[in-house]
Amino acid sequence: MTDLLYTDVEESLRDSVRSTLQRSLDEGLPARLADEPDTDVTALWRTLAEQLGVAGLLVPEPLGGVGASAREAAVVLEELGRAVAPTPFLTSAVVATSALLWAGDETHLPRLASGEVVATLALPWTARRGAWTPVEHVVSPVAGALTADLFLVPVTGEGGVTSLRALGRDEVELEPITSLDMTRPLARVTVTGSGTEIASGDAADAAVDAGLAAGAALLASEQLGVAQWCLETTVEYAKTRVQFARPIGSFQAIKHRLADLYLLLVGAQAAARHAAGTLADGALRGSSVAPQDAVEGRIATATAAAFCSDAAVRAAEEALQLHGGIGMTWEAAVHTRLKRAKSDQLALGTPDRHRSDLAELVDLPAC
Repeated sequence: MTDLLYTDVEESLRDSVRSTLQRSLDEGLPARLADEPDTDVTALWRTLAEQLGVAGLLVPEPLGGVGASAREAAVVLEELGRAVAPTPFLTSAVVATSALLWAGDETHLPRLASGEVVATLALPWTARRGAWTPVEHVVSPVAGALTADLFLVPVTGEGGVTSLRALGRDEVELEPITSLDMTRPLARVTVTGSGTEIASGDAADAAVDAGLAAGAALLASEQLGVAQWCLETTVEYAKTRVQFARPIGSFQAIKHRLADLYLLLVGAQAAARHAAGTLADGALRGSSVAPQDAVEGRIATATAAAFCSDAAVRAAEEALQLHGGIGMTWEAAVHTRLKRAKSDQLALGTPDRHRSDLAELVDLPAC
C-alpha cells in the first residue's frame, strides 16, 4: 500500500524550495507577465537548478542527477503551484525527462540534470497517455516551448511507425500564443529539421506515454499546491477582514464554506499523494511490472487528475468569492491562482477524459 505521509526528507526539500522561492521570486511577477510576456524569468530556474538540483531530481545519479523519486518531485510541484512559479519543472524535469528515461537515452539527460538544457515534449498540452498522434509539421499549443533548448518530437517514421526525435532550437520555429496563464506560456511549434532519433516503434510510443503519464500524475500535486495556497490565504483574510464590527471568519456561513473547502483539499491531497506514490513505486512502467500494478497506477493517476483539477478550480473560485471586492482586483494575487487552476484543468487531459479512462479501467459507467 502506498504511504501517503511525507517523509522528513520530503519536508526538508519543501522547506528549501519554499525559502528559495521566497527569496528569488517577486510575488508580483506572475501578474506582470500578462502585460510583459517577454520578461526574462530564466534566472529563477537557474537558481532552483543550481542551488537545489531540482532539474535532475528524477535523473539517476550516474547520469548527473539526484536519483530521487516522483514523491520528491511531487513536493517540489506543490511548492511551485503555491507560488505559480514560472519554471519549466513540469514540462522539462518531469515530462521530457520521464520520456528520455523510458527511452534509455543517456546523451541528453546529463545536460537536463544540470539545468544547462531545458527540454519539452512537442505535443499539444492537452494530450494524454494513449491519446495523441505523431507530429506532421506543426504542433500547437506546446507548453514550455519558448524557453526550451531541446524538443522531443514524435513523428511518423519509415513503415508508418513512430519515431521519437530530438531537435535543437535551430530546427524549429516558434510562435508565442497568448494563454490564460502566462506563467506557463504556450507556443506553436513548426518543425523545420529532422534531428536525431531517440527511439522508434513501440519503444517510442512507450516513451511518449511514460512522459505524459508522469506529467498527469504529478500535475495533481501542482494543483494541490494551488488549492492549498487559496485556502490558507483565504483563512488568513477571513481573520482580519472586519464587517459589522466582527471578523468575517466568525460568521457561520463563511466557516462552513471554508470547512467544506478544507475537506475537499484533504481528499485532493490523498489523491495526489497516491498518484505520486504509485509513480514512484514504478506502477506506471507498463510491461516492466505486473499487469495489475500497472492498472493500479493508471487508476491512481486518472483519479488524481480528475479530482485535483476540479478541486483547484473550486478552491480558487472560493478564494475569489470570499475575498469579496478586493478579490476581483488585479492587485490581489487570487486571479493568478485561478488562471493556473483553469489552465491546468485543460492540461494533459481534461477531468472528463480522465473520468472516462477511470470508468474503463474499473469497468464502471462513465459519468
